[in-house]
Amino acid sequence: MYLHLGHDTVIRKEEILGIFDIDTSTVSKHTRDYLEKKEKQGKCITVSYELPGSFVVCTDKKGGETVYISQLSAAALLRRTEELL
Repeated sequence: MYLHLGHDTVIRKEEILGIFDIDTSTVSKHTRDYLEKKEKQGKCITVSYELPGSFVVCTDKKGGETVYISQLSAAALLRRTEELL
């Protein structure tokens, strides 16, 4: 099954490690550092240039992690994953 993150971006549900609200989770310095590190590595993909609502951490084919920043809220993405069941 696939999860639509917005615009033309879809990911396989099996690859999802976590879905996070961007406002509440980026309060932590550890999260901000993690996102900055992924951006420097080129492993951070912005789905839309609209105001971000969430970020999704996924596994990639090399065993690493890729972060997708979506304009959709974490709650909306979680509802979409539940609809896939």
